[in-house]
Amino acid sequence: QVQLVESGGGLVQFGGSLRLSCATSGTNIFSAYRMSWYRQAPGKQRELVASITGGGNTNYADSVKGRFTISRDNAKKMVYLQMNSLKPEDTAVYYCNGFFRYDYWGQGTQVTVSS
Repeated sequence: QVQLVESGGGLVQFGGSLRLSCATSGTNIFSAYRMSWYRQAPGKQRELVASITGGGNTNYADSVKGRFTISRDNAKKMVYLQMNSLKPEDTAVYYCNGFFRYDYWGQGTQVTVSS
């Protein structure tokens, strides 16, 4: 059973930084997974923030380009989201997602940016 566990969320001031981490277990082919970060703000739909393939190709939502960086360590089965220049509109629950034939989700970690 593939499990994803996020960490690193919290409260940060406008313009600050946070680094989210996602630990993956239950698979020996982590490098085959496309890993992504999604977020969901209150009253809004869950949206894709960034994704990264096993080979390191990345994709970002327009709203976070130039501020957020997704990365992964296949040996450690970890994926990260470095978030800089945070804005109040980045406030949301952030979810780690892994996809290989099926979608797998973490439980989410809250990120709150105060103005």
